[in-house]
Amino acid sequence: MPAPVALITGAAHRLGARTAETLHGRGWNVVIHYRSRAEQAEQLVEKLNRERANSATSVQADLTRADNIANLARAASQHWERLDGLINNASVFYPRATEACTEDDWDDIMGANLKAPFFLLKHCLPELKKSNGSVINLIDIYSEKPLKDHPLYCASKAGLAALTRSWAKDLAPRIRVNGISPGAILWPEGDADIDPTHQQAILDKTPLARTGNPDDIAGAIAYLLCDAPFVTGQVLAIDGGRSLNM
Repeated sequence: MPAPVALITGAAHRLGARTAETLHGRGWNVVIHYRSRAEQAEQLVEKLNRERANSATSVQADLTRADNIANLARAASQHWERLDGLINNASVFYPRATEACTEDDWDDIMGANLKAPFFLLKHCLPELKKSNGSVINLIDIYSEKPLKDHPLYCASKAGLAALTRSWAKDLAPRIRVNGISPGAILWPEGDADIDPTHQQAILDKTPLARTGNPDDIAGAIAYLLCDAPFVTGQVLAIDGGRSLNM
């Protein structure tokens, strides 16, 4: 029987890469999407293909461009002539207070975090319907209780949570749609770096008193994708209890 196929956006590193490795370990073929991390994506593909021949491939796409989104869906669906899972993991995160926001910030954050998942799913729908597939959206605990000076980011993730529930109703019974809302798993990189004092403040509000790790997210995605045939329309918080004390 052919292996099921998952398209994972933003899968060249961090949570996306661990998710690809986890699903691959469960017998899935994986399409590794990346925007600029070509070397990391290729290294991951080579590693997975050494473990199981012809089981991984990569596709470059800028998710803020409509033509790139369409090409990504087409490439993912055609490589093994099927698509069973879509994991919308890619995300843009950086602070921008309302008074400092520009239309470019709006297009960047809302485009990558909300518009791209919508249109990527639209383009993937024919193949997902054929396979009775599943969609997992990476949301955020800040979609419900916003983070200061991140109005666009929080709005984009709240919108993605709403899409998750809407799609679960609209696409049933053929396609299941669920979400994962991570808490403190990996600290942000680059311009979004969080200072140590703020990191500790987050941990102080986390009942389990520690960060999670990428396996927590990858395992939850694998559960929803592979082991939860009667679960749809749910957003699962993987946050060590942080959402209890936001």
